[in-house]
Amino acid sequence: MKHSQESLVFSESTKTATSWTKHDTHWLLSLFGTAVGAGILFLPINIGIGGFWPLALMAVLAFPMTYLAHRGLARFVLSSKTENADFTDVVKEHFGSSAGSLISLLYFLSIFPILLIYGVGLTNTVDSFLVHQAGMVSPPRTMLSGTLVFALIAIMLSGEKIMLRAFAAMVYPLVAILAFLSLYLIPNWQLPELVMPNAIDFGQTVWLAIPVVVFSFSHAAAISSFANAQRRHYKHQAVAKSEQILKRTGIMLIAFVLLFVFSCVLSLSPAQLLQAKAQNVSVLTYLANATNNPFIATLGPLVAFIAITSSFLGHFLGARESLNGLLAKHTSLKPNSADKLGIAAMFLAIWLAAILNPSILGMMEALSGPVIAMILFIMPMIAVFKVKTLAIYRHKASTYFVLVVGVLAVSALLFSLLN
Repeated sequence: MKHSQESLVFSESTKTATSWTKHDTHWLLSLFGTAVGAGILFLPINIGIGGFWPLALMAVLAFPMTYLAHRGLARFVLSSKTENADFTDVVKEHFGSSAGSLISLLYFLSIFPILLIYGVGLTNTVDSFLVHQAGMVSPPRTMLSGTLVFALIAIMLSGEKIMLRAFAAMVYPLVAILAFLSLYLIPNWQLPELVMPNAIDFGQTVWLAIPVVVFSFSHAAAISSFANAQRRHYKHQAVAKSEQILKRTGIMLIAFVLLFVFSCVLSLSPAQLLQAKAQNVSVLTYLANATNNPFIATLGPLVAFIAITSSFLGHFLGARESLNGLLAKHTSLKPNSADKLGIAAMFLAIWLAAILNPSILGMMEALSGPVIAMILFIMPMIAVFKVKTLAIYRHKASTYFVLVVGVLAVSALLFSLLN
C-alpha cells in the first residue's frame, strides 16, 4: 500500500514537472518579449554584413548559446539555500559580501543604461510615427516622454499577473508581424554569395559576431525574477520547470528571429547591407526605401514600438530587483521604502534621458555589454566549480561550452571598444 502511495506521489510530481500550463506560457512570452528589443531591426544588417557562411554558423550556434547560458543563470539563482533569494542575495551567498556587492552593482549598472536607451528610443519612435504616419504636430517632448515612461512603469507596478498579460498582448502581434514580414519578403530573395572566405577572415568575423548574437537573444535581465516565480509556483520542481520554459523560449526566439534575419539578408545584396550600415537605419527602413514600399515603411515603427515596449518591461524587472537589493542591504531603508525610492529614481532618470535625447547612449550600451556577458556566461560557470549544490554540472560539456562562448564574447566586445 505504501509503495502504491509513493508511486502515486511520484506520478503526480512528474506530471506537474512536465505538463505545460498557462503560467508557463505567460512566462515564455515575457522572456521572449524581453529578448526581442528594437535591436532586432538592426540584427540582419549587423550579422549579415559578414557574409553568408558566418551567418549560417551563427544560426547553428544561436540556440545552444542562448538556451545553455540562460539555463546556467537560472540554475545559479535557484542554487541559493534561502527561499525567494534574489540575484543580489545569491551572489553574496556564493561569493562573499564584498564581491557580492560589487557584482550586484555591476549587474544593475549593466541593465540600467539599456532602460535609458529604450526610454529615448520609445519617445523617438512614437514622435516619428505621430508626425510622419499620423500627420500630427510633434507633441511637447517632456509631456510625451513622461506619459510613455509613466505608463510602462505603471504596468510593472500592477502586479505579476497584469505584467504577464501585458507581455502576452504585445508579443503575439510581434510574432505575427515578424512571421508575416519574413514570408512577405520571400519573392525578393536572391541567391547569396557562397564563396568561402579564408580561415582568418572567417574566424574574425564569427568572433566579432558572437556578442551580436548573444545580446540579440539575451533575456538575462528577467531571469532572476523568472527563476523566483518558478520557485514560488513549483517549489522543489522549479529547476526542471525553469529549464523547460527556457528551452521553449529559446526555440521560439531562434525560429522567428532567424527566419526574419535570413529573409532580410537574402532580400539584400552585400553592397546594400553595407549601405544600410553606413546610413545607420533599421533593416525595414532601408528595405522600404530601396523597394519604395510604403507597407514595409508603416510596419517598421509598429515593430519597433512593440519590441522596445516589451523589452523595456523585462529590463525594468531586472533593474528594479537589483536596485531594491542594493538599497535594502546598503541603507537603513525598509524593503517597501527602498522599492518606492528606487522606482521614483529610475522614473526620473529615464524621463530625463528621454527629454535630453543624448548621443552618448550608444557608448553606454557598449560598456554594459561586457558586464552582461560576464554575468550571463562566465559567473554562473565559475559558480559551478565553487558551489556544492552546482557540483553535478562540473564535468558537463555544456559548462565548458558556455564558459568558452563567454570568454569569446567579452574579448570581442573589448576588442571592438578599443578599435
